[in-house]
Amino acid sequence: MSTPLFRCRDLRVFIRNNEGDKEIVKGADLEIKAGEKHALMGPNGSGKSTFAAALMGDPSYRVEGEIFLQGEPIHDLEPHERARRGMFLGFQYPVAVPGVSVANFLRAALGARRGQEVPVREFRTLMMDDFAKLDVRREFAGRYLNDGFSGGEKKRLEILQMMLLKPAFALLDETDSGLDIDALKVVSEGVNQASTPDNATLLVTHYQRILDYVKPDVVHVFMDGRIVRTGGPELAGQLEDRGYDWIADEVAAGAGGRS
Repeated sequence: MSTPLFRCRDLRVFIRNNEGDKEIVKGADLEIKAGEKHALMGPNGSGKSTFAAALMGDPSYRVEGEIFLQGEPIHDLEPHERARRGMFLGFQYPVAVPGVSVANFLRAALGARRGQEVPVREFRTLMMDDFAKLDVRREFAGRYLNDGFSGGEKKRLEILQMMLLKPAFALLDETDSGLDIDALKVVSEGVNQASTPDNATLLVTHYQRILDYVKPDVVHVFMDGRIVRTGGPELAGQLEDRGYDWIADEVAAGAGGRS
């Protein structure tokens, strides 16, 4: 049996408040093999985004449990160290950075990923190739990072980073949020192009619509800080048709598990 590309074991995530630490993620186990795309679905407030941020090492949270990437433990690493090892997080709400151009940001990110500066000519070729794949205009490179960007432009830039950096494991937190149907198709095609037999992707989403274009191998349902159901792609269709209440009722009755 091959080692999963990504694995977390009994992950618990806490956030500090006035009453002490509040537990958001309550013991999550997840394994993803190379070449697989998984979807993590669940209602608002279930802890999906917290789970993704904690996997990336967000210092806002206190984390217990183990996280492995390509068989190596990474739970004690800082976020930038996890990124160098091959983890990538696509944000639900990307931050604007006035004064830093898209091109300069992407070149710095690629250099950090490689551990050495990327020659300008090589970088421009790589960037423009990926611009073409995502139908991005050349002048986009000179704009300030996410400053005045539409929702679709921000998400295209997230996927552009993913394509350029070639992470081993990509976490995409609600990449479909705020996208119209045309932007959704372009972003989804970028995710599909970036997916290879050697990497893995976890898509965090509320809805099935992105899964019509990015076909998952496995679907997980996240509720109240836990993965309560795991199944095949058909599970996403069931959630679209029936919502989440039926799973919540089954979990309450002790019937959760693999569908």
